[in-house]
Amino acid sequence: MKKKAQDLTDLTVVELQDKLQEERGTLSKLRFNHTVSPVESPAQLRTKRKVVARILTELRKRELAAKTTKK
Repeated sequence: MKKKAQDLTDLTVVELQDKLQEERGTLSKLRFNHTVSPVESPAQLRTKRKVVARILTELRKRELAAKTTKK
């Protein structure tokens, strides 16, 4: 799990936002496909959701760090 978080810390804010948009799109497609006909592996939904959460966490961490340095 550390490796996944390490990959995100290497990206810039713009790259993180692009990746977030891409992952959210993928997640919504998976959800739609799962609604129409069950997905082979429902674990894919869980992993995509966790990836989105990791990206959001990293963005929030950077936002808070920027606020504390401005004060």
